[in-house]
Amino acid sequence: MSRRIVVVGASGFGRETLDVLDAVNATSPEPVFDVVGVLDDGPSLENLARLERRSVGYLGPLEQWFEAITGVDVAERPAYAVGIGSPEVRARLVARFEAAGLRAASLVHPTAVIGTNVRLGEGAVICAGVILSTEVVLGAHCHVNPGAVIGHDTVLGDFVSVNPSATISGAVQVSDRTLVGAGSVVLQGLSVGADVTIGAAACVTRHVPDGVVVKGVPGRW
Repeated sequence: MSRRIVVVGASGFGRETLDVLDAVNATSPEPVFDVVGVLDDGPSLENLARLERRSVGYLGPLEQWFEAITGVDVAERPAYAVGIGSPEVRARLVARFEAAGLRAASLVHPTAVIGTNVRLGEGAVICAGVILSTEVVLGAHCHVNPGAVIGHDTVLGDFVSVNPSATISGAVQVSDRTLVGAGSVVLQGLSVGADVTIGAAACVTRHVPDGVVVKGVPGRW
């Protein structure tokens, strides 16, 4: 029996999350997930048209949907995946879903390469072509975008986003709600604080404190 799920976000990563769900279903004799539809508080007309082209329904704004499921038994409520790129926004939305008693699904694209003893937190979304090396730990609701590489013994905190083609080397610690930009590199053995933004194509060569924006090669803040 397939697991019912709603996706939050009609924009880019929300639809990439739908791609992961489609790919998972395509590898199974029976669908693993039944996509109920997409929630979004303010989808553009263009994104609504994109959902329509892929035959995925728009369920409306979040609070309206929460009101609609108020009388539904918790056990009958669908799972969810938050397809929102911003770590801070994602954390806020997850708190609302948890308050409503819903559980997040962890999603892994079939083309991702997963090493030994890898642990994924609830709500993690792993996209196509990702490499997670041995002994990697991902916190709750981490997003790892297409083509990103996470080296051995690395630990990502909750709500971390790793954007396309970023490389995090071995034995790196990345704290909560940090965004690692597209094509950026974090060198081995470093720590990156919470609420950090690492810019696209930056190269992190030293430990990074909380709350800064890192740019350039080598990375500066």
